[in-house]
Amino acid sequence: MTEAKYQKKLIDQYTAQGWFVIKLIKTNLNGIPDLLCLKAGHEPKFIEVKAENGTVSKLQEYRIKQLKELGFDAEVKRYEKTK
Repeated sequence: MTEAKYQKKLIDQYTAQGWFVIKLIKTNLNGIPDLLCLKAGHEPKFIEVKAENGTVSKLQEYRIKQLKELGFDAEVKRYEKTK
C-alpha cells in the first residue's frame, strides 16, 4: 500500500472514531509529522505516516522527540501487511 493510501486509511479511521484530523502539508517547521488529530477530552496526537518500507528522516525523528518532550503524543505509524 502506498503511503498516500495508508494515510487516507488512517484519516478515515481516526475520523470515524470522532477525531478531527488535519493533514499538515506545509508548516513553518520542516519534519513536523503528517497528521494532527484532535478530540475533546483527549491529548492531541501527531502522527508521521510511513509506507511499509518508508524511512523516517533524522529531522522527523528529532521533531517527534521534540514534540514528546513538550508533552505531546507523537508517533510513527507504519503500514504493515497482514499475513
